[in-house]
Amino acid sequence: MTTTPAPLQPAPNSDQLSGRSSFWDRRLLHYPDNGKRTGYLAITVLATVILYYELYVQGAVATRIIRDFGFSFPGFVTVAIIGAAVGAFASIAAGLADRWGRANLVVWGLLLTGLIILFGLPNATSQTMYTVLFALLSLVEGIVLVATPALVRGFSPQVGRASAMGFWAIGPVLGALLVTLVSTLTLDSHPDWRFQFYVCGIVGLVVFVIALLGLRELSPALRDQVMVSLHDRALIEARAANIDPDKLLQSHWRQMLRFDIVGSAFAASIFQVLYYTFVAFLVVYFATVYGYTEAQANSLGTIYWITNAITLIVVGRISDRVRVRKPFMIVGAIIAAIASALFALAATNQQSYGTIAVYFIVSSFGIAMVFPAWLASFTETVEKHNPAAVATALAINGWMVRAVVVVSYIALTVIVPATSALVDQAPPIQAMQAEHPKEFSILTGLDPATSEALAANPTSPDPAVLAQALAQVATIDGASEAEAQGVASVITSGQGAAAQAVDPATLAALAADPTNQVAGATAVGQITQALGVSAPQAAQLLQSLGDPAVQANLAGAQKYGAELSAASTVFTPEQLSYLKANGPEVAQAAADGPRQWQTWWWICTACQVLFMPFVFLMAGRWSPRRAKEDELAHEAKVDRELAAMRAENTRTNSTT
Repeated sequence: MTTTPAPLQPAPNSDQLSGRSSFWDRRLLHYPDNGKRTGYLAITVLATVILYYELYVQGAVATRIIRDFGFSFPGFVTVAIIGAAVGAFASIAAGLADRWGRANLVVWGLLLTGLIILFGLPNATSQTMYTVLFALLSLVEGIVLVATPALVRGFSPQVGRASAMGFWAIGPVLGALLVTLVSTLTLDSHPDWRFQFYVCGIVGLVVFVIALLGLRELSPALRDQVMVSLHDRALIEARAANIDPDKLLQSHWRQMLRFDIVGSAFAASIFQVLYYTFVAFLVVYFATVYGYTEAQANSLGTIYWITNAITLIVVGRISDRVRVRKPFMIVGAIIAAIASALFALAATNQQSYGTIAVYFIVSSFGIAMVFPAWLASFTETVEKHNPAAVATALAINGWMVRAVVVVSYIALTVIVPATSALVDQAPPIQAMQAEHPKEFSILTGLDPATSEALAANPTSPDPAVLAQALAQVATIDGASEAEAQGVASVITSGQGAAAQAVDPATLAALAADPTNQVAGATAVGQITQALGVSAPQAAQLLQSLGDPAVQANLAGAQKYGAELSAASTVFTPEQLSYLKANGPEVAQAAADGPRQWQTWWWICTACQVLFMPFVFLMAGRWSPRRAKEDELAHEAKVDRELAAMRAENTRTNSTT
């Protein structure tokens, strides 16, 4: 790269403002040097991280919020839908960024969101209040999160744009990572979901103070020009005096409603449907399908976000070094789609925790390959039409992202209805299972017809019903099919009833002396009286009781009968009633859930595939060599224009 020519005239300090209070007028009249520029970028990225942390924090404790407020799962999803819808239209309102200042929107937005997170949401007293506060949070976030990438674009020439956008894209990633890390480390010791909001709110207000004191932005005349590299700095400052920002922004909405801009925004938005699902429902999915705890699910999220963050930085640097964007988008999308397909297959063919972690790493790597390159290419595509309308294009993108979130969340509730039953009705049943797992497995393992027949006559059940029930209990307990059939046979043959009919003393006498005629006659009489059979039949039953195989089956029947009796007595009548009313639906939902989620993951995969054709609409070269040639040609043009300006200044000065 050639040496940057000196400015046409001495430049004042790059932090010089327009004369008003720096707490409101944060405009820089000259392009800052690298140190200060890096500082402004760092504050912008930090603000983005915290804003996404605040937006995502409820996802880590979603199941607890649902229980605490009595939300149904669709009701809680509706909260997210309302928030996304409000945020979508707030993104359009972010056109105020050029009137009030992008830095101001970020600074004062951080104050508002920090207060809502720290004092508002944790103190909500009803579903309605929580929903309204979350909508207000989303409103502010929708505006501010359009301003932050616009700030990053202003401070990053095209040659370093992917690196800068890679750091900006770390915002949502590190925000999600903060959510999972803090929740993983603190949920056990601080189980109240409000604690997560307190931590998040305090951090948000600290970052507000940092932004209040340190964040600045370029003046409109500087940022409304295309800056390919720092080599352009002198020319951009020289041009700034003759630029009318208001004129450049005339018809800026119409200029941005182009297929390459709107289409690219749409493609990138649907590409992220998998990401949106992970952010909001990662814990819910793994809790309802895999049975993971919140800590286990959040640990998987931590793996995902760490991989994403590292890849964003590395790929951004590489993209800037080779000066191309499109190959990274295509390769990343292919990798992401393959990982999503593997994840979809794992919904119905459950894999180990380690295997799922590998899928997460691959998926995160692919998605992170796409986004620094896409963000750089998107802003460069906008600059091709009108560099002054970058904030407008980012507002369109912000609206598109949130509109897709709204549609995807609505679609999720339709495609995965089983989750509603598992989230809304399963917790009391899961508590029963945790308290008495063996008894619970017996109650839920009996087929409904047998359970109803037993409940209809619990004291004197029909022998066929009892035999079937004990055989099922034996199978649930791990007995072989032969043992289960043996247990059933002593009930249906009357041997079990015969053994119960003889008093223990008589049985003991016969066990000591099988030839004891008195004891035998007594036993026959007791069997005859209890079972209503003839003396010969009673004698035959008594004789069969001495068979070792029958004795083993009787012992099994006694064991499984005791377990069946315990299963029906360890739970309260209210619990049994709840289980009867909701158990079948929850069991069906547990069976249907994996298949429904698999359908959703296939939709996410299809969205990632659909993204790829839109890459061809965007600005930028495929070949690093051609991109380098373009850069050198641009530098030569800049040098010629600067030389012409200097010559004109010299002629002007010589005539005055």
